[in-house]
Amino acid sequence: MSAPAGQGTLRILIAEDVDLVAEAFEALLSTEPGFEVVGRVGRGDEVAAAVERLAPDVAVLDVDMPGMSGIEAAEGLTGCAVLLLTALEGPGHLHRALAAGANGYLLKSATGRRLVEAIRTVAAGGTAIDPDLAAEALRRGTSPLTAREVDILRLVGEGRSTDDIASALFLSRGTVRNYLSHAMDKLDARSRTEAFALAERRGWL
Repeated sequence: MSAPAGQGTLRILIAEDVDLVAEAFEALLSTEPGFEVVGRVGRGDEVAAAVERLAPDVAVLDVDMPGMSGIEAAEGLTGCAVLLLTALEGPGHLHRALAAGANGYLLKSATGRRLVEAIRTVAAGGTAIDPDLAAEALRRGTSPLTAREVDILRLVGEGRSTDDIASALFLSRGTVRNYLSHAMDKLDARSRTEAFALAERRGWL
């Protein structure tokens, strides 16, 4: 996915749905020597078209956006490096970001200098990952949940009842209860809502 930049100006695309945050990123990066912010979008499903139209060297994408997540938007992007920014500390998000081909992954709480360094690193063909997130991801490993358990927990997060979930997924009520029981055991959760909260926090949904 990455496209190492030369010695000229680095062209940067920002994808962030919160205007105040996007404006702050643009103001910060526009003052950095050798950087040029060539565009901003506020939805994940606008990223691919913007990359094709603007030809950035680096796309800086928020993970949590309407239309499509930054991780989903990163999949299949060509011709530019991708740096994902997130307020979500769950290590599962990092695994998904790397699987999508992202070159970097930072928390939004990172300093401006760290963000600038990360952009230069990924533009040069390197990888920039928040060290604390990387350590946590290694400690927790990949998600223990099956695809079906993920589907069911997502519906739990929507407030669906067991009957609703069974109907939506064409399963019996007993099968749904079994999946939930297995998921709760894997997450050491005392309830289905706690299982959902833990899985979401760890980035496994």
